[in-house]
Amino acid sequence: MDKALDVAQSQAIAQQVKGKDPFNLAHQAALLLPGGDYIQGFLALKGDAQPREHAWVELEGAIVDPTLPRLNQPPENLVYVEAHRLDLESLMAAIEEAKEDYPEDDPLPIYGGAPESYDYYGDVMLGDKAYSSALELAKAACRKFNAPVKRNT
Repeated sequence: MDKALDVAQSQAIAQQVKGKDPFNLAHQAALLLPGGDYIQGFLALKGDAQPREHAWVELEGAIVDPTLPRLNQPPENLVYVEAHRLDLESLMAAIEEAKEDYPEDDPLPIYGGAPESYDYYGDVMLGDKAYSSALELAKAACRKFNAPVKRNT
């Protein structure tokens, strides 16, 4: 959540990847950015009441988001909350496993471990405790972004 967004690299990688889905775009970006980790989690945006499921790449401690140009928001209006991290080898293995297990479904997003109680966290991804914790952090960021401004009168 406190990682810096690399705007220049995000814009550059956005020119090289195709599609609209943040999960597939982040997968493509991970393939193009050696040493980067594929991250799934949530994105809180100023003006949105609820966080969005999202994916990006972390490279050398910075966030590279191939969807950044489509978000139409300055970096200070974005909060990224990590729920699940995969290095490229793990990502490729998880995609292959998902294709084998569920050939009719898109292999992305990839979820962490099964939740202990198999709860579904509202209209967002099914995941383990890390997902529910990340979701709560992202919801708090949305509330902070959208808190009414107090005026002195």
